[in-house]
Amino acid sequence: MPTDAKTAAVAELTELIRSSPAMAVADYRGLKVSEMQAVRRTLRAAGVQIHVAKNRLLKIAAAAAGRTELTPMLNGPTALATSGDEIALARALQEAFRPYSKVVTVRGGLLGDVAVDGAALLRLASLPSREVLLGRLAGGIASPITGFASVLAANLRNLAGVLNAVADQKRQTEGAA
Repeated sequence: MPTDAKTAAVAELTELIRSSPAMAVADYRGLKVSEMQAVRRTLRAAGVQIHVAKNRLLKIAAAAAGRTELTPMLNGPTALATSGDEIALARALQEAFRPYSKVVTVRGGLLGDVAVDGAALLRLASLPSREVLLGRLAGGIASPITGFASVLAANLRNLAGVLNAVADQKRQTEGAA
């Protein structure tokens, strides 16, 4: 029979799982309390929340939130990290777990409704920021237009150059005569 505390914890976890577009599941086994506090501080500074809960409660919450893709990752000591931005989550996890990479492993996570493994999640950290990607996209779109405009301008420039050369030649021939 569930206690009120467990029911409240499941309700809180359900809402957290339902409202988070990006989640990561990590195995924190082997971390000392002080090291886990350092990880929490680093993640909090990056806007990422980390929750440690019993797997049974997390499985119930995942099922209630309609995120059953999360269930296979919930084995052993589990820390659930959530964020509103997928790239920020991946970068924060990589930064926070870097000193403890021999102890902590990222099992995987959910990006939207898609389950990804830990390696794919951490590869996201190497992507450029959203602003940089948007700038590259805008540059890629503007590049053909800029090239077309310069080709058109080059023809006009060349025509003007030829006309100036003909005019100079006429002036020289008239001046010589």
